[in-house]
Amino acid sequence: MDKLSLIESYFDNAPVAIMLFKDDTLLASNHLADELQQTLNLDPTYLLDMAKTVLHNHQSEMLDCAACAPCQQQTELAIPVLTNKVSPESSGCYMLYKVLDAEQGLVSLTLKNQNSINKVINQATQERSDQITIDAEQKERQRISADLHDCISQNIYSSVMGVKRLTNEQLTPQETNDLSGSIIDQLNNTLTEIKDMALTIRPAVLDNFGLFCALRTLAKRLESSTGIKITVAGNAQPEKLTTIMQNALYTVAQESINNVLKHAHATEIVLLLVEHANFITLEIIDDGTGFDVKEHQQFNGHSLGLQNMNDRIKSLNGIFKIESDPSIGTTITVKFPVTLSTKEDSSCITS
Repeated sequence: MDKLSLIESYFDNAPVAIMLFKDDTLLASNHLADELQQTLNLDPTYLLDMAKTVLHNHQSEMLDCAACAPCQQQTELAIPVLTNKVSPESSGCYMLYKVLDAEQGLVSLTLKNQNSINKVINQATQERSDQITIDAEQKERQRISADLHDCISQNIYSSVMGVKRLTNEQLTPQETNDLSGSIIDQLNNTLTEIKDMALTIRPAVLDNFGLFCALRTLAKRLESSTGIKITVAGNAQPEKLTTIMQNALYTVAQESINNVLKHAHATEIVLLLVEHANFITLEIIDDGTGFDVKEHQQFNGHSLGLQNMNDRIKSLNGIFKIESDPSIGTTITVKFPVTLSTKEDSSCITS
């Protein structure tokens, strides 16, 4: 057997999964890689996109560190690949991304099983995800507490004082009618604020009718209150995603729209929920005042900041991207992998 045949035999039967790409197109994969793709339900190009995103984020984090200049030229990276599978063949994997020839556009992905530290990976990932959730819930509780104190409790107190006046004071019929009307208006306003708070926390329509209806309801409510055109469109079937992923997509959409309304001075916002062969993407696009992403590595928000959203999406094995330009606007993209079946109707849904 000649040398080339030996190399080909080793490549095909290597104990690790190997995929070779040229210009972002899968060039070759060995036997174990083909099996692992089916087991993980992940498209090879999605794995490559995930690796490039992690590498880009890592390089962006090093922009302000002169001592880390070599990191800017980094061509190799180890990335965990976490799945919902519990079988030994698919759990505890990690992926090695390697640039083989930058000029030729050749890169490799090597996936290795790491069962010996599988429990440690899962525990660390779960703790990180739990911490993100706890932080988000704590900030949300603080916001709700402030709203209860500043708005609802004040309105109820004012209504109680009005009722006491009706009971204890001698009022003319006209004064009684005016005061009664004022109390009714205050209570109606309080009821509206409570409903708005419930919708903000978690809309019932998300549980009853799905993500598309929840996004359309959110868009119509904010459009009517702000006058800014908000369109929801797409052909996806988000119920193919887990409930946690759908909740994350709704939260990202809600927080992104709020950020646009507060800071971007936009005239139009578009939400695109699109289904591809192996993943679903949500894009939030606005035509407002963008920003320089490289100069804003840390983001702050009233509830979940963009950085927290990024962490939450990554904890679910998703991809979170921000593209912005001060003269064009901002596009936020969230991508989740999913195994999709052929559908009879893939028409676009728009509102």
